[in-house]
Amino acid sequence: MFKDFREFLLRGNLLELAVAVVIGVAFTNVVNALVKDLITPLIAAIGGQANFGGLFFDVHHSRFLYGEFINALVSFVIVAAVLFFLVVRPVNRLLDRLGRTADDEPVRECPECLSKVRVAARRCAYCTSELTPTSGALT
Repeated sequence: MFKDFREFLLRGNLLELAVAVVIGVAFTNVVNALVKDLITPLIAAIGGQANFGGLFFDVHHSRFLYGEFINALVSFVIVAAVLFFLVVRPVNRLLDRLGRTADDEPVRECPECLSKVRVAARRCAYCTSELTPTSGALT
């Protein structure tokens, strides 16, 4: 039982994934603070409101905080833009420079889950079943 658990922890990119999640959460907190404390007050000052995040309206004693929603929307747009300009575009440029696209790698179907996996893979990235490596592309 402990051997299986150890193999699970040491398999694949579990550690890298955990680090990426922690960094992503920290980055999101920084962006949320930037939006809430700097960007939306600036936009609100232009519009004449003291605090953009505190905007709301009431309907039958229910409060709708549309200012907080706008903060979240601006945060999402900033995170998406950063991911696009700092991750997606550089990776696409690198693949173009290498003369490849992400779809150029030879793939085959996993017999267990029918997902597309690389031909040289020894384990399915989706269902983790063991595969026999082959020398050429099957699909």
